[in-house]
Amino acid sequence: MKSFRNRRTLIVLFLMAILGYQCRENHTVKKESRVAMLPYYDDPSFTPKWINSQSDSINGLHRIPKFKLINQLGDTITEKTFDNKIYVTDFFFTSCPGICPKMTKNMNLIQQEFKDNEEILLLSHSVTPQLDSVPILRHYAETKGVLENKWHLVTGERRDIYNLGRFAYFVEEDLGFQKSIDEFLHTENFVLIDKKRHIRGIYNGLNKTAINQLIADIRTLQKEN
Repeated sequence: MKSFRNRRTLIVLFLMAILGYQCRENHTVKKESRVAMLPYYDDPSFTPKWINSQSDSINGLHRIPKFKLINQLGDTITEKTFDNKIYVTDFFFTSCPGICPKMTKNMNLIQQEFKDNEEILLLSHSVTPQLDSVPILRHYAETKGVLENKWHLVTGERRDIYNLGRFAYFVEEDLGFQKSIDEFLHTENFVLIDKKRHIRGIYNGLNKTAINQLIADIRTLQKEN
């Protein structure tokens, strides 16, 4: 009888462990930000600059420049679309068989977390804009659960998108290595942008812990005046 009870206890513990693992896999873990205030990032080295958001010192920091792209609805998307918004951005392509599906899945977690919050937007740039036309982006959006006017999948001129990735968002990690426009841009990084178009964080878009941290950091950023 004692042996039976021990086996039953082990089975219960084993099932609880599996359930706990599945919950961690299927749900975003609530996590606090590492800091009370997020740093600013001014160059590709991503060296943090700890500056109060009310300080005049932020005026000279790097900001995302003006841009003009087209989203999955055929609408023109510019920097003004993100006026007074916090947004997360990345670079992908719809036919990507490697890292992009997981990046899209993790971006969807962010979308779900803030789907009712109009202050938070998402922006994904196609790095194969010559292939990812508006109809293709629309189909991709429909199959991936992308919410209209919440998550913009954009296409446009290749040069414009690549310049944004390399010189505006600094998404590639080849610091100091200059690439030509002909070299493919492929990165798993997500970048967090504040309401004034400053870079406030960079995260591995394939890593669930990093995504949890990003969600927490968005909440911290929302508290800024």
